[in-house]
Amino acid sequence: MEPTQALLSNIEKLHTTAMGIDRIRKNLGLSTADDVVEYCKNKILDKRCAIYQQGKNWYCEMDGIRITVNSYSYTIITAHKMKDR
Repeated sequence: MEPTQALLSNIEKLHTTAMGIDRIRKNLGLSTADDVVEYCKNKILDKRCAIYQQGKNWYCEMDGIRITVNSYSYTIITAHKMKDR
């Protein structure tokens, strides 16, 4: 199975830790009312999202943000606003 398809096929396994929730909210400027995992899932499932695998992680880029997901555990590690080059 293609790496990108593996992530999309197992999107229901996507999760993060309590520390991950705080880190992602801070990095992306999300409110405490936002469901961080659902927010990330929606970005990843969008057809415009560029998904690639590097080593043990998937990187999902869209709307100026990059979401990092561990490819073995489906844990959202972090998300950042991407800097303009």
